[in-house]
Amino acid sequence: MFVVIFGRPACPYCVRAKEHAETLKAKRDDFNYRYVDIQAEGISKADLEKTVGKPVETVPQIFIDQTHIGGCDDFEAYAKENLGLFD
Repeated sequence: MFVVIFGRPACPYCVRAKEHAETLKAKRDDFNYRYVDIQAEGISKADLEKTVGKPVETVPQIFIDQTHIGGCDDFEAYAKENLGLFD
């Protein structure tokens, strides 16, 4: 499983999503992720909307195996239910 997190600096939800990804990476051999700092990479809101396929108002925007799942709360719920995040 490969997760991509699109986020920005000083975003508490981005930090939380990245922390969850780090936890999962340490716990599971089948998990890896990439964090993309949209400001450092020069990714505009329009670019992110094109990637997501719909209007984007917030970050992080998270993909699991190239499927958009939403933001931090969505990722947390998915990881809790399917990946044993809080076990």
